[in-house]
Amino acid sequence: MKDKRYGRKIYLEDKPRSQALQELLDAFTFERVIEKVPTPEALGRITAAPIYARLSQPHYHASAMDGISVIAEETYGAHEQNPVQLSISNGQFIYVDTGNPIPSPFDAVIMIENVHVVDEDTIEIIEPATPWQHIRPIGEDVVTGEMLLPQGHKLRPVDLGALLGGGVFEVPVTKKPIVSIIPTGNEIVSPSIDVKPGEIIETNGTVFAGYVTDWGGAPVKEEIVKDNPDLIRQVLLTAAEKSDIVIINAGSSAGSKDYTVHIIAEIGQVLSHGVATRPGKPVVLGKIHNTVVIGLPGYPVSAYLAMEWFVRPLICEYLGVAEPEREKLTVKLGRRVISNMGSEDFVRMNIGYVNGQYIANPLTRAAGVTMSMVRADGLLLVPAESLGLEQGEMVELDLYKPLKVINKSILFSGSHDLTIDIISSQIRSQDINRQIISSHTGSMAGLMAIRKGEAHIAGIHLLDPDSGEYNLPFIKKYINDQKLVLLRFLKREQGWIVAKGNPDHVHSVNDLIEKNLNFVNRQKGAGTRILFDHLLKKANLSSESVKGYQREMFSHLSVAAEVKQQEKSVGLGIYSAAKAMDLDFIPIADESYDLLMTASFYESEGGKLLETVLRSKEFKNTVEQLGGYKVIQDFQPYYI
Repeated sequence: MKDKRYGRKIYLEDKPRSQALQELLDAFTFERVIEKVPTPEALGRITAAPIYARLSQPHYHASAMDGISVIAEETYGAHEQNPVQLSISNGQFIYVDTGNPIPSPFDAVIMIENVHVVDEDTIEIIEPATPWQHIRPIGEDVVTGEMLLPQGHKLRPVDLGALLGGGVFEVPVTKKPIVSIIPTGNEIVSPSIDVKPGEIIETNGTVFAGYVTDWGGAPVKEEIVKDNPDLIRQVLLTAAEKSDIVIINAGSSAGSKDYTVHIIAEIGQVLSHGVATRPGKPVVLGKIHNTVVIGLPGYPVSAYLAMEWFVRPLICEYLGVAEPEREKLTVKLGRRVISNMGSEDFVRMNIGYVNGQYIANPLTRAAGVTMSMVRADGLLLVPAESLGLEQGEMVELDLYKPLKVINKSILFSGSHDLTIDIISSQIRSQDINRQIISSHTGSMAGLMAIRKGEAHIAGIHLLDPDSGEYNLPFIKKYINDQKLVLLRFLKREQGWIVAKGNPDHVHSVNDLIEKNLNFVNRQKGAGTRILFDHLLKKANLSSESVKGYQREMFSHLSVAAEVKQQEKSVGLGIYSAAKAMDLDFIPIADESYDLLMTASFYESEGGKLLETVLRSKEFKNTVEQLGGYKVIQDFQPYYI
């Protein structure tokens, strides 16, 4: 029930992100604490003060070679025509190994390879030595009192070795800032496979803790707090007492149970409520006593981006280090990106290197789709003063993945199929830096991506109603100026995806209308959508008569998931998707699912690796276990 003390008060701002951050940093007061840790345990910590050597390295004159130590002056005149003999009993040389001390009066080392042993007491040399040759003098590496590392340095493995060698066995480091993480919400539950409708697994806390650790902080995850103002107030007060930074997740917007901003204002100070960004607008920045409190949105993508905008700068400020910067890359937009003027727009992007240029396409922009962050290769910032960016425009992205991975990625566009993930996995098992980046755009969009040079391969299953042939008629119609290759490697079953037991007795397209069923459709240009429209035409039915025709899904699994969730619904899709969701399947037809690519890609290293996977027994066995597929391993590449 809504607490009557907190009426709905909508005052979300559109404050510029940079202004909100500066105000937050200005309000961030802290006492940096220094602690000493054993040097071997200091990896990744930040030095709190300059560190000076307590011991020279080496701390004695040391031999740099295996050989003999000599007095250089006694070797002068040595030549092939005038060998010089030295006696160990007369104190003219001693044998030394690498690292041995060089005692006085010796001042040079001759490598053992250049020494001719005459007998146990005598050696002979034919080249003179120069003073201090092959000797590491005291302090060659480090001299006592020399600064080894500055303040604000993140300790690497090599640094630990230098510290130990310099006699530094404890390191003064900045204490990690304590960051309390408070998840809130009546619907939030601990991770479990047995979740009920309306329950949401709490995942943000684990992600936040991971980011805090990665940035050098010490996360403290609190228990889930229900949407109760008194409970939220108490946990905020307690966390503010013991923490350097407090993060409270969800409840930051302006809904009837979004208490965060009201409680922070009540017991502390609100600096900002809402920033001019998409996603991430409903963020709360404030203070309780002297502790900064950040209220993050519940939607994962909004929360993750806001973490980077506001929490990371605070941790870096506390540790006294510069914020890390991502590598940047200039790319060509494969699709138009629409934006709203007045807010910065952050768009997750996939990137591929196609025909000598980097092509980037936007992923879903929904703030709740965590996988868009997992799959993203980079992030595009559309400025607040822009209405969007046009297809083909050159833009700069922040990279989420190494460029060497992007360079070897295979960009896929077209019809969704479960086998694409299998192909990607098996390709990666053979080349760890190569993967398939998938965009489930539909068969026609995949065909156009190949035409425009914006993808390496396209998955297509386009039925030509006039000829009854798959794919070739469309390829020849839309692409006639490129040398292409079609790999006809797969047959799959298409049919009605229905609830278990087929309670509505669906057997034909007529049943959808006659029984007033909800149809779960695919997007325009998808091969399945084209097949469905063909079925409607054959039955002399209009799309207007189909309930749900306008609602579109972008994958077969999404169709199956919707059928499972919604009563009296039916979808058209592949058997493997129905099986994955434990639904029934009424077959309609077998269809060809082909991969289209340019001949140049097919003949490249990536193309040959793709073909190797398609012809492998492992691929065939894995795919056919899904059901509804027949893998054709003896296919011949069809040049067009």
